[in-house]
Amino acid sequence: MSTKDELRRLDEDLARLRAENQDIRAQIRDMGATDQIEKAAVISQADEQVELIAELERRRDTLVARLEEEGSA
Repeated sequence: MSTKDELRRLDEDLARLRAENQDIRAQIRDMGATDQIEKAAVISQADEQVELIAELERRRDTLVARLEEEGSA
């Protein structure tokens, strides 16, 4: 897989994860008075997704730098 293909795929994954994370956080707001343990689990899931998004963004930065290096070489 080329660097451009990997970057495109990564951008698609990031967009999907960001949308999912927004949905999860919307669910938390809509839960109202519900089981606090369940609510905590959903918040934890959303937080884990944020960490994954940050990791993928770092990977994306690496790929962009690689493309820039390939372009100048």
